Amino acid sequence: MRLIEVLEPGLFTTVQDVGREGYGPLGVSPSGAADAVSLRIGNRLLGNAEGEAGLEMTLLGGTFTFPEGAVLALAGSDLGATLEGKPVEMWTPFEAKSKQVLRFGPTRSGARCYLCVRGGVEVQLFLDSASTHILSGLGGYEGRALKKGDVLTIGLANRNEQKRTGKNACSTGGAGTVGKRRLSARALKELQPRKVLRVTPGPQSDWFSEAAKKIFQESTYRVAEESNRMGIRLQGATIPAPAGGEMISEGVSLGAVQVPEGGQPIILFVEQQTTGGYPKIANVISADFHSLGQLRPRDEIRFERVEWDTARTLLAKQEKLLASEELMREL
Repeated sequence: MRLIEVLEPGLFTTVQDVGREGYGPLGVSPSGAADAVSLRIGNRLLGNAEGEAGLEMTLLGGTFTFPEGAVLALAGSDLGATLEGKPVEMWTPFEAKSKQVLRFGPTRSGARCYLCVRGGVEVQLFLDSASTHILSGLGGYEGRALKKGDVLTIGLANRNEQKRTGKNACSTGGAGTVGKRRLSARALKELQPRKVLRVTPGPQSDWFSEAAKKIFQESTYRVAEESNRMGIRLQGATIPAPAGGEMISEGVSLGAVQVPEGGQPIILFVEQQTTGGYPKIANVISADFHSLGQLRPRDEIRFERVEWDTARTLLAKQEKLLASEELMREL
């Protein structure tokens, strides 16, 4: 059995996969990786199924060791990782040998880094997902952020090969060999997190005056310190909120931009409440969700309205790139 030992957990490190879709009617938000694109790519680099669980580190990374070794990949933000004191390259597989120490520091870019391991992080599933849902204390590793001394199990690498190919295979449980490939320069450029977030009209867009919409679309907003996986709170120009910023609660979607009383927008995020009672002026498009996951406190963003057809086209283009052979190049 291969393991990950947590020597230091970092600021906020959790087990995440791509989330648990379909449970909104039961009041359970999807959770999952805040930047699912990076997690999916990290898994692809290792030959895992895209949805395998990894470790999501936020702003300040942890320190880990691997008693029997492991094949790993880092995706997302750069936390200045070193293996036995030597810098580790992002977006390409590498091997940690038995008892070697992998150490992360503060972020150099973006907010979240994903530590992916060949075989995935193995935890008991909750509602078909390994993702940690902090607010409910469910999923992941004991439903919480990691602590010093935690020990995580690494899954069998051939299990992932079977998922991808449908073929049975025997597994020795070993770390395997390091593949000689990395994320292509084209993919890295096209998937770069954006600070101009594209949006479509929200369900209550018509409730807002033209002046309010103009403020929303032309203003620069700063990410507040209070932001978390439930919602990204913004500070900036006040948007006049209709109906005093309140309404009868209704179902809400990931990326919805609510305008409560006070007029400071909130972008609903991966651990959002599944219903909300504030009018929604816009919704961040699906192709920009991964950009939300890389926003740091004090980052400045703007909004750009796009049409529904454009939003669908952009998502289809992104998914085509993620599924293509052009995503990676051989070293």
